[in-house]
Amino acid sequence: MQPPADRTIRTNGIELHVTEQGAGPPVVLLHGFPELGYSWRHQLPALAAAGFHAVAPDLRGFGRSSRPAEVDAYDVLTLADDVAGLLDALDAPEAVIVGHDWGANLAWWFALAHPGRTRAVAGLSVPFIPRPPMAPLPVLRERLGDAFYFVWFQEPGVADAALARDVRRTLATAAVWDAEWAQRDDDPPTPPWATEEELAVYVREFTRTGFTGGLNWYRNLDRNWERTEHLATRRIAAPALFLTGDRDPVRRFVPHQAMDGWVTDLRDKVFVAGAGHFVQQERPGEVNAALLGFLASLEQA
Repeated sequence: MQPPADRTIRTNGIELHVTEQGAGPPVVLLHGFPELGYSWRHQLPALAAAGFHAVAPDLRGFGRSSRPAEVDAYDVLTLADDVAGLLDALDAPEAVIVGHDWGANLAWWFALAHPGRTRAVAGLSVPFIPRPPMAPLPVLRERLGDAFYFVWFQEPGVADAALARDVRRTLATAAVWDAEWAQRDDDPPTPPWATEEELAVYVREFTRTGFTGGLNWYRNLDRNWERTEHLATRRIAAPALFLTGDRDPVRRFVPHQAMDGWVTDLRDKVFVAGAGHFVQQERPGEVNAALLGFLASLEQA
């Protein structure tokens, strides 16, 4: 089996850096924040060995991919068009789309916006969240306050500077990034999902790029709501998998039951015992087994 290879693909007016391995039906792996395509380093060889073409891009705003300056360049439909253009460059009419964290949100909405190009979809950590009846940001402000990190991230430049002040601290901490965290001065240990060498990959890239590209995904919450009105009643019909760690803090405010009735072919819900948010890096063996089992079920259908 050939080792992973890197290349740059032009799509939707930008460039995406991708790492890919294997040959066969494509499986596109979409990372979250603050991550990179590198977060799928344990999945690429497992998928390739099983006969798939595994493709992990640095998404718009991250790593060696383009980082447009305009906040409006990061809404979810524009990001979905990036993925559609990636499939075009791969000469792939359709693909299995797998995402984690913000990448999971993108995977679900790609399946809604491009159903004909979605062979199947898997979301890690973040379940599909139907479009709410009103713009989300005012609701978050009212219910959770200005200190909630989604809200704190909104003002351009503020969280950007706080996260970039000590990149290693930002990436290693288990704390929630907010204004109170930004005032502290601590030195967290290397997180359990990475070696010091692996953490250094993230530190090097985010030191070079900063965090603004990823923060701009959060700054499109209300724009996403506005732009997806035409998809408000559409269901996700593609075969689907949801996987999360049973210690993932996202479960406290985004329950997986939100998918009920909206993801009509949900084949499985997997809860990895003892795992936290960065599940595909924390527990790669169990995640790989779940993904390969899900992919096998597609062939048996």
